[in-house]
Amino acid sequence: MNRNYINELILIVVALVCFTACGEEKKEPTIKVPSDAKAGSLYLEPDIYSVDDKEYKSHSGIIVVPENRSETNSRLIQIPIVQIHATGDSVGEPIFFMNGGPGSANVDSYYFVNELIGNHDIVLVGYRGAEGSVVLNLPEVDEFFANMPGDLTEMSTLDSMASAYSRGAKRLRREGIDTDGYIITEVIDDFEETRNALGYKKINLFSVSYGTRLAMIYDWIYPNIVNRSAMMCVNPPGHFEWRPEVMDDHLQHYSELYKLDTEHGNPNIDIAELTRKTSRDIPENWLFFPIKKGYVLMSTFMMLYSTDTAPQLFDAWIAAANGDWSGIAMLSLSMDLMLADALNWGDLAAKASSADYVFEPGTDLISEFLPDSSIIGAPGSLLGIGSKGWPSKLIPDSLRRVHYSETPTLLINGNIDVSTPVRFGRDELLPYLKNGHLVTIKEAAHSPDLWGNQRPALDHMLITFFKTGVIDDSRYVYSPISFKVDWGFPTIMKLGVAGVVLILIIIIALTWYVVRKIRRKRIMRNVQMS
Repeated sequence: MNRNYINELILIVVALVCFTACGEEKKEPTIKVPSDAKAGSLYLEPDIYSVDDKEYKSHSGIIVVPENRSETNSRLIQIPIVQIHATGDSVGEPIFFMNGGPGSANVDSYYFVNELIGNHDIVLVGYRGAEGSVVLNLPEVDEFFANMPGDLTEMSTLDSMASAYSRGAKRLRREGIDTDGYIITEVIDDFEETRNALGYKKINLFSVSYGTRLAMIYDWIYPNIVNRSAMMCVNPPGHFEWRPEVMDDHLQHYSELYKLDTEHGNPNIDIAELTRKTSRDIPENWLFFPIKKGYVLMSTFMMLYSTDTAPQLFDAWIAAANGDWSGIAMLSLSMDLMLADALNWGDLAAKASSADYVFEPGTDLISEFLPDSSIIGAPGSLLGIGSKGWPSKLIPDSLRRVHYSETPTLLINGNIDVSTPVRFGRDELLPYLKNGHLVTIKEAAHSPDLWGNQRPALDHMLITFFKTGVIDDSRYVYSPISFKVDWGFPTIMKLGVAGVVLILIIIIALTWYVVRKIRRKRIMRNVQMS
């Protein structure tokens, strides 16, 4: 029982940090860079790259690059590099990996190395702004979340968040950081300079979520460099923000799946409509726990990142519809605890706002992203609205729309991915790929499902694609979602409260016992003296 409980909590925590990078921490390079280093200089030392219980020969170090390539006299910064050497005899083009985010690191990405290292070197290039000599941490935004005024569903609160971003950006500039140098195209040029420095003529790209946008633009700017590109959870231009109508479609699809689960679902419950109605009546608290509607909606969105956590989410909403708000209180509390220090907010704002976040002055953003007609709106976009205080520098307009490509490209997407919906890759990117192919995994959500569910099928498909160009998805089988919930949020929340109450009772009882014993000693002493 305890093991199941721990597993549930782990799933909850993973979901609430948006499933960005999740890997063991790697050591930072300790190479001393000469004072006369120039842009493009590469400094590597022999190293060992460990994954689980396996070790691989590698080189690690840094590459020196301009902070802002559009400025002639820009200072130089350092980006960490890891080059893991292929173990097999038949070595093809290296695989450059582009992780999800923004706001997360890239050199910590280890979770596919064991599978792909046989035929390819694997190269991890740090994401400027998230790792390296300059990291765009914003304690101002962490402080905002730690002491958030009002609710995320209120424009005044989002304006306060924007002010926190603005203060953070101004502080970074006072410290000598050129915030214009941390846009997406600069990241891509870091990868290109690394390729040149390592002497690779052509490379493969493997990208996930936010990383797929990097891979697209890399291929558009350098069309003869990319040998093959595999994109998982595809994010074409314009989709760093989420739309209410798309969220509605996903919730309605989940509702149909819930009705079809004859063992753990209910054909008489429309969970999409239930969530719509119940979300309009969220109370301000449950017992002594405050409930913030914006946090509840945000948690709802993030719990949909995986089909492993979606059942617990809907179980909480069903309980709330029946008058039990304890699970909804847990959604609010968990988000309250998670957002502060959850991501590198400066890196998130710099990358997303350089590509997609353009909010027209005078627009009623709350009505646009949280319309009354929607089930829960698009709460994920609230963070984007709040980051509008960041001084955005847009990448060229030509890179903010899809380009034609002849590069052999494999698109992999879950059909109920709320973060990067399959429709965008299918309808907006695939028609521009002469040699593109989309593999849609049924009843799968975002990257946690693709990494975790039917992993042997994914590994086989990637190995075959990068080695031969053939796309073999034959090992995937249809796996329906089970809405079984062993430990629901209401149960966990109530047990937590009961545990706290029990501890308080024990403390009170022990205190009473000690005080009573001391009083008895005093009484006996007084009797003896008399």
